Amino acid sequence: MKTTAVRIYGKNDLRMESFELPEIKDSEILARVVSDSICMSSYKAAMQGAEHKRVPDDVAENPTIIGHEFCGELVKIGAKWADRYKAGDKFVIQPSINYKGSLDAPGYSFRYIGGDATYIVIPEEVMIMNCLLPYESDNFFCGSLTEPLSCVIGAFHASYHTERGSYEHKMGIKKGGRMAILAGVGPMGLAAIDYIIHCPLRPSVLIVTDIDDARLSRAEQLLTPEEAMKNGVKLTYINTANIESPDEHLKEIAGGAFDDVFVFAPVASVIETADKMLGADGCLNFFAGPTNTQFSAPFNFYNVHYSSTHIVGTSGGNTDDMIESIEMIKESKLTPAILVTHIGGLDSVVETTLNLPRIPGGKKLIYTGISLPLTAISEFEEKGKNDPLFAKLAEIVAKTNGLWNSEAEKYLLENAKPL
Repeated sequence: MKTTAVRIYGKNDLRMESFELPEIKDSEILARVVSDSICMSSYKAAMQGAEHKRVPDDVAENPTIIGHEFCGELVKIGAKWADRYKAGDKFVIQPSINYKGSLDAPGYSFRYIGGDATYIVIPEEVMIMNCLLPYESDNFFCGSLTEPLSCVIGAFHASYHTERGSYEHKMGIKKGGRMAILAGVGPMGLAAIDYIIHCPLRPSVLIVTDIDDARLSRAEQLLTPEEAMKNGVKLTYINTANIESPDEHLKEIAGGAFDDVFVFAPVASVIETADKMLGADGCLNFFAGPTNTQFSAPFNFYNVHYSSTHIVGTSGGNTDDMIESIEMIKESKLTPAILVTHIGGLDSVVETTLNLPRIPGGKKLIYTGISLPLTAISEFEEKGKNDPLFAKLAEIVAKTNGLWNSEAEKYLLENAKPL
């Protein structure tokens, strides 16, 4: 079976190539990838090459396929798994497989499995660790977004609190407490807001900050204070760009210090602000992953000692988090489409990944079987003046207030230029 895939050879060295996949073993599964959402983690891997913890040292000689937020269909099932899976089933994969303690993960470490490919071979460790998950839906793109959603779900589960005199960690945010999400209207921030106002364990006050009015305005339109209030959460969006003491300003708005503060940008000053916002037993959750291995920021250890403030961080979610995201999507409690701002084909992956921090907007969604330049959904109407494909897509997304949807995906897959 021939596949076309984007592979990493080293720092800043990504290549789209066609090559033969090996015949699957009885312990493996052949699958077709339909969609993959490009993650900032893939950019970091591209920047670091073999220095990345998940990328093999010999990647220059044995390149690996990038992309780990993918969804597709199973094609051929090895005999070992014939009673558990069947051809034609839709699937998603939890890339943090943690097989025998290894950091190896699809999208970083394997030669024949990754999201930016047309066909892949799923190795047995994925199934052994229960990381090949069924996905039942009329679309593929929401499946690609279950992985980033699982990352924010995992972060919320990793936060913890204690009671004075007790050493027991009560996992999760403080129910009914004050929460802030700083630098929180990027794609992962939107996912976090969507989850926390719809999950069972919610704060009573949620303040979301950023320094970009346009991004804040879009977030407020997509995840409204009115929707949050329906679930008992008072949601406020604040631009802190010109506020001299943002920590004091935010505490005044919230009515006191914060129980949970999430940091969604690897910026030292943002971490310092978060630290100053914490009340007794306050938890600072550092969600953003820095590329600088020496990244650090001051933290008030007087408050650690006397006020029991603390810090946690996570890198990705686990299988339970992904299952939770799948179930919440199925129950219409989450709206993954709010994360997607761009659509492209496999031939746009190299340029998009290498320039990801410089491309505005949210998630860049790739359909691996088509050829298409990366295109913002907001540009569909303008491009549609000269291209009937985009004219129709503009008409379809207009029905859902400019959000990508199942009908648009179906039309794109049926009418776009095949790769």
